[in-house]
Amino acid sequence: MPEPRCASCKVLNCFGGKAEGNPTACPTDNFQPLISEALGRYQEEGESRNIALAAAKTESEGYGKWTRVQETVVFAKKLGARKIGLATCVGLIDEARTAAEVFERNGLEVVSACCKAGSIDKTVIGLAEEEKVRPGQFEPICNPISQARIFNELGTELNVVIGLCVGHDILFLKEAVAPSTVLVVKDRILGHNPCAALYTSRFYYRKIFSEPS
Repeated sequence: MPEPRCASCKVLNCFGGKAEGNPTACPTDNFQPLISEALGRYQEEGESRNIALAAAKTESEGYGKWTRVQETVVFAKKLGARKIGLATCVGLIDEARTAAEVFERNGLEVVSACCKAGSIDKTVIGLAEEEKVRPGQFEPICNPISQARIFNELGTELNVVIGLCVGHDILFLKEAVAPSTVLVVKDRILGHNPCAALYTSRFYYRKIFSEPS
């Protein structure tokens, strides 16, 4: 069975509801049993259906009008989530403070945990001193497992990730019990807009096609 190659598709029949003319690697044709099983999850009562409906209604109402921040507020309310956990990077603590104020002004309860919670030096988990960003100095680990478990203990109903590093976000999402969404994706070079590298990759930022050095 051909593996899906949607990123290379030029017809996008799935978007238009067309049943014929799909590429040979189209998952719509090749993974029908799996897709039918997934459809059942959306149709049966439960968390997956609730999230899917809240997401679709938020998209419909705010399409082209609302920022991601506004969409997150509306989505939380449609989901019935009142207690929000903000998992923030220490480098975006100002942005997290503003996000917390936005959520609270919209009637939501907010708890927040910084990635450096615990203040544990990186050498404690096996990182060599010379592998630190600033060797020879105290440098705390990012601690997404603790962030998630704190929220689990507090009973958050929706978690919002603000700028956790690549990998640390994975650990948070693996550990978190409540549904979790990402508000900010960290990109220190491009002002937290990773797509900027893709937009300019054919001319100004061609170096992304080479391994970083």
